[in-house]
Amino acid sequence: MCLVYAPIVGQERSFHRTLYVFCCKTPACYTANDNRCCKVYRSQLPRKNDFYPYDPPPDEEPATSADDKRVLGSGVKLCRLCGCAGHKACSRCHTVTYCSKEHQAIDWKKQHKKECNNESSSVSDAVNMFLFPEWELVTEPEELPAKDDKPSSDSLEQANIVSSVMISSTDLEESELESMALHESQDSKMFQKFKECIAAEPHQVLRYRRQGSPLWVSSEHVPSKEAIPKCLCGTNRVFEFQIMPQLLNHLKVDRTDASIDWGTLAIYTCAASCDQGNNYSAEFIWKQDFSADQTV
Repeated sequence: MCLVYAPIVGQERSFHRTLYVFCCKTPACYTANDNRCCKVYRSQLPRKNDFYPYDPPPDEEPATSADDKRVLGSGVKLCRLCGCAGHKACSRCHTVTYCSKEHQAIDWKKQHKKECNNESSSVSDAVNMFLFPEWELVTEPEELPAKDDKPSSDSLEQANIVSSVMISSTDLEESELESMALHESQDSKMFQKFKECIAAEPHQVLRYRRQGSPLWVSSEHVPSKEAIPKCLCGTNRVFEFQIMPQLLNHLKVDRTDASIDWGTLAIYTCAASCDQGNNYSAEFIWKQDFSADQTV
């Protein structure tokens, strides 16, 4: 779903540091405030390593063909469908490679059957519904607007909603009314803060602030410090970035019935960004959904 290149300045072991976020594409698997459909993994390497050159590549990329994209500079062939290492070639044309028989079967049904051994047509990039659309993340510092002491129309509307709840619920006990009003007020304030913070850049899909605090969409299901599990090395995890609900628009996952959804996905990583060798380190995601009456 998302790949974030986030090296830590001054930490040699994290010169190349990438966070990979994955999610299930089956809408029926998702339930409110449940993170089991999402996973995040951290990969990091020092500047001198066995995989990347010591010096960065030139800013201008050389022209490449579709065939070049499927073969790394090291000569490793890639799966036409997902981009992972592909060691299984099509037995008929030997032009394209795949990581598994499953991906070969998907591409055969979708596209490659029409191209295989057809000399009049070149092999194009795979077109399928297997992966999310690919986009580039463009980052820039956030510029918050000046605070206005005057209440906005949205905040007044939220206040009216709270008042109407209190007035129409005359059958409830006074203590229950007070508790309900307090909860509604806290939740509306949290959601109002969320909307005000994203108002300047309403299309933002990611907010990065390592060791900062997430921008929650609701006062419900906010994790305590104890709810964030420690890293396998024993170090506490800290907030690093969050994925916003606006990303769902770019992933093309909206459906009229069940659909993939979230209010925000907060990613917590090892505070020390510990060294796990060449392995991928599992980190932690906290999924918070919107309340029933909230819309962005």
